[in-house]
Amino acid sequence: MGRRRFGREFEIESVRLIKERGVSVAQAARDLDVHENVLRKWVKEFSSDPVQAFPGHGQMKPEQLEIERLRREVAKLKAERDILKKAAAYFAKDVT
Repeated sequence: MGRRRFGREFEIESVRLIKERGVSVAQAARDLDVHENVLRKWVKEFSSDPVQAFPGHGQMKPEQLEIERLRREVAKLKAERDILKKAAAYFAKDVT
């Protein structure tokens, strides 16, 4: 049995059930058949950034997108540097 996935709307409604309606985390977990720790994590994530909370599968927050772009750029620059090092070594060896 694999990990269950929940949609963004389900997660937001679960958090609203706890925050707005005053249902306890334990009771909400039993009603929704979700582990208490998962609900607590959702509440914490939603409280920290309601707009960007629960981006969904395959979608990243803007900060994560920027980090990924920078990682790709670093990898490209390292490859270019390595090529230039090899070329410089080749031409330096050829001169003498």
